[in-house]
Amino acid sequence: MRVTLDSNLLVYAADVDAGQRHRQSLGIVDRAVRADCVLALQCLAEFYYVTTRKEKLTLTQAAAFVADWRDAVMVCGATTETLTDAVAAHRRHHLPFWDAMLWAAVQQAGCDLLLTEDFQDGRRLGAVTFVNPFDPANAELLDRALAPGSI
Repeated sequence: MRVTLDSNLLVYAADVDAGQRHRQSLGIVDRAVRADCVLALQCLAEFYYVTTRKEKLTLTQAAAFVADWRDAVMVCGATTETLTDAVAAHRRHHLPFWDAMLWAAVQQAGCDLLLTEDFQDGRRLGAVTFVNPFDPANAELLDRALAPGSI
């Protein structure tokens, strides 16, 4: 099962002031890099922007996180086909545009699950199911998806 993480999980994982969300996200990220995980280039960019703009991390620290994740997992980027799919999803399904871009990129990368707190939990669009990793009801699914060696 191929998973991807929304930028909010990456931000929480790096933000020691995020309390319980920090601890949960850190665990999810640690498990994800040992599973079949793909990160969207867009999420890495959002992570860098948010953590430096809000001064959660220095420029050097944020760049190091991005480099580490980039080296640990496959990174997928946007193409013209991604844009076409995102525009269609935005129009048909009323997703916010940048969320539609994320969905289109990770769908093209073969992701089954998009772990995020920003989409409707359990909603399936195309081949991708949106899963809120902070909902205890999803713990068993996360355990299966993030099992070591699930690559």
